[in-house]
Amino acid sequence: VWLQRKLARFGYLPVSGVDGVIGYRTRQAVMAFQSWEGLARDGVAGPQTRAALRSAKRPRPSAKRPKRLMEVRIGRGVLMLVRNGRAVRTIHISAGSPDNETPTGRYSVFRKELQSWSVPFSTWLPYASYFNNGIAFHEYPDVPPYPASHGCVRVPAPEAPLVYRFARIGTTVVVRS
Repeated sequence: VWLQRKLARFGYLPVSGVDGVIGYRTRQAVMAFQSWEGLARDGVAGPQTRAALRSAKRPRPSAKRPKRLMEVRIGRGVLMLVRNGRAVRTIHISAGSPDNETPTGRYSVFRKELQSWSVPFSTWLPYASYFNNGIAFHEYPDVPPYPASHGCVRVPAPEAPLVYRFARIGTTVVVRS
C-alpha cells in the first residue's frame, strides 16, 4: 500500500487505485513514474524505483496556459492532465513509433468518439479524442514502455475514461518530444 499511496500522492495513480493490489493499473503508474524519473521502464517497483519514490516530487508541466490542458512528453512516455499549471494526473502512454511519429506542436481536441473505427488500420479505438487530423488519444490493449503506435497516443484501459472526460472539445493539447 505504501507504493500505491506514494504514486497517488504524486498524481500517477488515482486515490481510488490505492487498493493493495499490484495489478495492471499500478504497474502502468509505476511505468509513468519510472519514465518521468529517467529510470528503466519495467513497471516493477524494485530498489531503484522505491529509492526514487522516497524523494520524488509531482511532475511539473512545461505548459502553464490555458488553465486546462493536456501535455504529452513523447521522450518520457507520459501524458499530464494539467489544471491551473499543476499536473493533476501523469499517465503512462505510448506515442508514435519512429516510422510513424506523433507530431509535436500545439493542438486542440476537435472530435470525440466513444468507439471510433480506424479505417486505415481496421480496428476500434475506444475513448478516442482527436487533436491533430486522424491522431487521437485512445485506449489500446498494449501500451509498451516505448513509442509503438501509428502516430496516436495510446492510453492504458483503466485511464482511458478519465483521459476521455478530461479531453473536452477545445481542450489544448501540447505535444513535446
